[in-house]
Amino acid sequence: MDRSALDELLERARRREPDALSRLVDLYAGRVYGLLVRLTRDRDAAEDLMQETFLRVCRVIDQYQHDNRFESWLMRIAANLARDRARQRRRRGVTSPLDDDEVGQHGELSAPPLPRPDEALEAAEAGDRLEAALARLSDPEREILVLRHYADLSFREIADLLGVPLGTALARAHRALGRLRELMRYDQD
Repeated sequence: MDRSALDELLERARRREPDALSRLVDLYAGRVYGLLVRLTRDRDAAEDLMQETFLRVCRVIDQYQHDNRFESWLMRIAANLARDRARQRRRRGVTSPLDDDEVGQHGELSAPPLPRPDEALEAAEAGDRLEAALARLSDPEREILVLRHYADLSFREIADLLGVPLGTALARAHRALGRLRELMRYDQD
């Protein structure tokens, strides 16, 4: 969606026009869900949190100051809700195992050209290895990589979201990426 169309859509959403709010959900639900699946490693929780994310957006859209970063704002809301859920679960002592088959690819808006079968198999295997390696990272390591590479937040936005200095966010991302590379190399051997 081009900038002027998004500006107009957000203005209509701030006026609480139901079709505009619905259009925002249609446009961004896939990416928000994909982010939440990767953060929570639980499809049901991701679905619940996605709904809560859009409910929250509907409640506070009139407070949003449009600065051409709507998607980042939306992803921060989703990530904050996922963090709150994780904190609540830790306090209750609840953990959930990861079922690698449950983690899938979401949020793609258009299908790329079909690859050759051998390329498709290699890409699927690489995707599976990446998802498995992400699942083996600690929650903080996975969170920072998902926020940067799936939610496309800047390091400044990540630092603000996590409540840490920019240098700390950069260092954590560097260490997490190194650990992910290590896990990916280990899985190839």
